[in-house]
Amino acid sequence: MEQLNKIFTKYIDEESFPGIQWQINLKDEIYSGKVGYNNIETKEPILDNTIYRIWSMTKPVVAVAALGLLEQNKIQLDDLITKYLPEFSNLKVLKNIDSPIDDVEDLRTNPTIKDLFLHTAGFSYNFLADPVGRKYDSIKLFHSDTTTLEEEIKKLAEVPLLYQPKTKWVYSVSMDVLGRILEIVLNDTLQNILQKNIFDPLEMNETKFTISMDSEHRLMTTYEFDQENSKLHGQKIEPQKIGNYKYPLFEKNYARGGHGLFSTLSDYSIFARMLHTGKSVKDYKILNEQTLSLMSTNALDDHFFPIEIPSIGMVRDDNYVNDLRAYGWGLGCRTLLDPSKNNNLGSQGEFGWAGAAATYFLVDNSKEMTALVMTQVLNASPKLKNDFYKFVYTNF
Repeated sequence: MEQLNKIFTKYIDEESFPGIQWQINLKDEIYSGKVGYNNIETKEPILDNTIYRIWSMTKPVVAVAALGLLEQNKIQLDDLITKYLPEFSNLKVLKNIDSPIDDVEDLRTNPTIKDLFLHTAGFSYNFLADPVGRKYDSIKLFHSDTTTLEEEIKKLAEVPLLYQPKTKWVYSVSMDVLGRILEIVLNDTLQNILQKNIFDPLEMNETKFTISMDSEHRLMTTYEFDQENSKLHGQKIEPQKIGNYKYPLFEKNYARGGHGLFSTLSDYSIFARMLHTGKSVKDYKILNEQTLSLMSTNALDDHFFPIEIPSIGMVRDDNYVNDLRAYGWGLGCRTLLDPSKNNNLGSQGEFGWAGAAATYFLVDNSKEMTALVMTQVLNASPKLKNDFYKFVYTNF
């Protein structure tokens, strides 16, 4: 623990991260530590129960809820999304990936539930350097903190797809669409669905789309990393920045499928450990193991590789590494296919995901291990995650 804390302390000292908290669960052993601050201006220390905006680590939670519906035969992977969302019936697609936003053609095939899980449906993301990402940003998709998920998905349905479904892998807003389908199938809000089916049975009492008023002091402040000057600063509001997404603390109607949850390190660790077996520590079954294995089993055909998330401003210089080069994608998570392309680190089948503010987790069934790191920096250096991953697979 001291060794890893020492590695992380250098990031605090050089002011590239405010505070860092981590946990490694190996069989029945738990190793954990924390360094730094919840707020670097006030020097409020990081707490054992610091709360984090986990951004895209919301996605695997929504994926588990959707896999539950699959298991119950309430949805099928081949279902067209228009079965549940008729507003997408008039969907068009750009003729070319760099076409003007109104230069469109008809779909050759309609996106399915499986495409939503796999990011092969044709959607994009606000922070991607393509015409559809720019359009999402210009219509302020997900910029509001008061709209419902239903309202945002209706807005999304007015924008053409970036590419024909099933032809490319592009990380996207598709999990938000899947979250909305959960609401329709179960005739309930996403907040309630996750609470009833995941958070209550797992006793994840700190994971929600809101935080309580008396918990606000536990929330780590969100920073942004200026790579040119190697400094942390507050969030900048600029076109196509992920920080344009609103992430409210107390808005009861707020829910998203791709981001929006708050959690703590210990709470999300409960979720990660459940992903070994599909059961809680008290043997409550969330998913059966056959369904659960769909998360960690690559479901992409060869023509989708290599997968990559080329965000705005990304520089492919000599130092650039595509950290998804060794990975495939299951139903909701990355999954390691080839450790030789991953600096010979990791285990085949290791799976998990990360969040925009540099939160990260992995599940390794072969070692009965989960590992998580939490902090709160947008546009962060990947060195933190890389150091953590190297430490985990060098020492465990």
